Amino acid sequence: MIIKTHYRIEKNSIALVLAIILVSGIGGLFEIAPLFSIDETVESAPDMRVYTPLELAGRNIYMREGCYACHSQMVRTLKDDVDRYGPYSLAAESQYDHPMLWGSKRTGPDLARLGEKYSDHWHTMHLNNPRDVVPESIMPAYRWLLRTPLDTQDLSLHLNAMRRVGVPYDDAMISNATQDALAQATPELSTSKALMERYGEETNVRVFDGKADTVTEMDALVAYLQILGRLTALPYQESSSTQ
Repeated sequence: MIIKTHYRIEKNSIALVLAIILVSGIGGLFEIAPLFSIDETVESAPDMRVYTPLELAGRNIYMREGCYACHSQMVRTLKDDVDRYGPYSLAAESQYDHPMLWGSKRTGPDLARLGEKYSDHWHTMHLNNPRDVVPESIMPAYRWLLRTPLDTQDLSLHLNAMRRVGVPYDDAMISNATQDALAQATPELSTSKALMERYGEETNVRVFDGKADTVTEMDALVAYLQILGRLTALPYQESSSTQ
C-alpha cells in the first residue's frame, strides 16, 4: 500500500513537490524550534572572554591544517568522557566560535579541556614532531609552523568579521589587532600592558614557541591550544555544584 502510494506521488509532479515541501518543513521545524528557547539554552557566563588576535590566528591555523578532522572539542556528558577529559562542555563556551569545532571524530583525543594541561615546550615539540613526545603517535608533523612567520596584517579584518557575527570586539581591539598579536608572544614589548588591559589580566603573555626573535605560526597555534577550555570558569563551577 505504501509503495503504491509512493509510486503515484512520483508520477505526479505537483504531488511530489508538495510532499518534498511537507517533509522538509517537518525537518526544518525540528531544527528551528529549539532556537526560540536559545536564551534559556545558553548558560550565562559573565567572565567569558573573547579570543585575543594571536589566539584567533591560531584557531585559523588549526582549521587550515584540518586539526578538527581528528580532534573533537566537545566533552560529552557520559561518565567516561568526564572522567577522562574533565567537565562536560557547555553551550556558553562556544558562543564566540564561528564556526564551532565540536566534531565527532576522535582519531586523537578531545581537546576541549587542553588549555594549560601541557607546557608550551611540550606543545611545540609535539607539533614539530609528535613522535618526540608520544612515540606511538600517528599524528603528522607540522614542522613548518616553527619557521613560518605569522602574518598579522589582516588580523583587524578577522576581528571585524567576528564582530559582524556577534563577537563583542570593540574598536580598540580591532584597530590594535596586529600590535596585540605581536605583544602577546613578545613579553618585553611595551604594548603588552595595553593588550592585558583590553583582554584581561589572565591573558597568557609569553614566548610560546621558545623563539623570542620572531612571532611564528607555532606561537599562534600554541596560544590557541593553551586557551581551550579556559575562556570561562563556568564549566568547573557547574561541575563542583553537581558533585
